[in-house]
Amino acid sequence: MIYIGVTGWGDHDTLYENVSPRDKLKEYGAHFPVVEVDASFYAVQPIRNAEKWVKDTPKDFKFIVKAYQGMTGHQRGDIPFETKEEMFHAFKTSLSPYLQAGKLSMVLLQFPPWFDCTRDNVAYIRYCKEQLNDLPLALEFRNQSWYSPQFRDKTLTFMKEQGWIHSICDEPQAGEGSVPRVLESTHEEATLIRFHGRNVHGWNKTGSGDEWREVRYLYRYNEAELKEWIPHIHKLHEASEDVYILFNNNSGGDAADNAKQLIDMLGIEYECLAPKQLDLFQE
Repeated sequence: MIYIGVTGWGDHDTLYENVSPRDKLKEYGAHFPVVEVDASFYAVQPIRNAEKWVKDTPKDFKFIVKAYQGMTGHQRGDIPFETKEEMFHAFKTSLSPYLQAGKLSMVLLQFPPWFDCTRDNVAYIRYCKEQLNDLPLALEFRNQSWYSPQFRDKTLTFMKEQGWIHSICDEPQAGEGSVPRVLESTHEEATLIRFHGRNVHGWNKTGSGDEWREVRYLYRYNEAELKEWIPHIHKLHEASEDVYILFNNNSGGDAADNAKQLIDMLGIEYECLAPKQLDLFQE
């Protein structure tokens, strides 16, 4: 199956009309069959949150849960755990509602731009796999050294041997902190594709707080750009039982519209969605 959705469910205004923040995921499930949980990147989530999210979605809905930033080296300050093992254990525990409901498609470990291809970093990826070994795991790089001519084939072979799902990126080619489009599946059960937009000038912008987010993902894919992906998606689907596609280009609110556009272009009609919100006076 090809699952198409977006990252997060709170900021996609075109999906909601008079919907309270608490009920947005319920309405989201009427539009898409999968979502990426971003809150888990910023903090290990209480189990009660996942329990609510599982309850608010249809039976066959799927979650891609982003790994906590302390696990992937994004967090520069203090981490609220005494040991790495405690951190990984807490994160795994937080996933139990998704697992019990059969709604966890994978955990996404996205490593930062400064995480380059070195012996120590390969060893750390092995460590992450050991800590989370009974879970479906996707791996995304943000440093192009992993796909340099010297390491590309070794990186893909390593991922296959370790059982990692490849997170393929469509993103600007803006220096060493971005990766090329590598159209290779590394897992027979799943492949992940994430559309980050192609805003070259905004990709490496820095700023305080979340200012960079306002620019980095400011991009709307046109029809020709999405159309060029269709044969790639079909080919990847031949190699993996399921293909998951997430749009992350939402600085300008474009992700949901592009996701729906691609669904239409692929001729997909999902039968597992929630009913859309009823009018206030409709029975």
